[in-house]
Amino acid sequence: MLALLLLSVLAACQPVGRLPGLPPLALASGPKPLIVLSGSLRVVGPKGYCPDPATLTETEDSAVVFLGRCAAGNGVRPAVVTVTAGVAGSGVAMASGGESLAGFFITDAGRATLARSGRESDVMLGTALADKGVFLMRIDDRAVGTYWRGMLEVGGRLVSISATGPDLPPPDGRALVEGTAAALRRANPRN
Repeated sequence: MLALLLLSVLAACQPVGRLPGLPPLALASGPKPLIVLSGSLRVVGPKGYCPDPATLTETEDSAVVFLGRCAAGNGVRPAVVTVTAGVAGSGVAMASGGESLAGFFITDAGRATLARSGRESDVMLGTALADKGVFLMRIDDRAVGTYWRGMLEVGGRLVSISATGPDLPPPDGRALVEGTAAALRRANPRN
């Protein structure tokens, strides 16, 4: 069951539209939330990062959107943040905790879901830990280098966040993933 939930979310993470390795977005609009999935999820970023509505890919019950700097030269590091929301109820995958999630991602199938190429041999899981309700992974991917990915439950959905950029040091990527997770929680309080 856990593997199926994770596969459904991560399958939607394959790059569409703007690729995460390309130059960052520079949006002129302010930090407005992007309402997705018929109003069930508000996508926001941490200070200085905004969702780009032009990158939204939405199905009946899942969504992927890229976030970038709200404005060029706004003092935040250039990066692309990808937020992927899984199907309703997929957030139950977080109930099993970090140990179970890490156990899945070290398998061939788990590494294949993380790989941009889809080949498990292209990915190594460097670090996996749970911190403040977010499961964090440092991933080494041949296609994009080293980056951080986080997973958390928001509104009953499993949400995956990744942060990449050509000059984004891994510690800054982790901070960006954690900041995005915190912003999503603030924008989507539990009922």
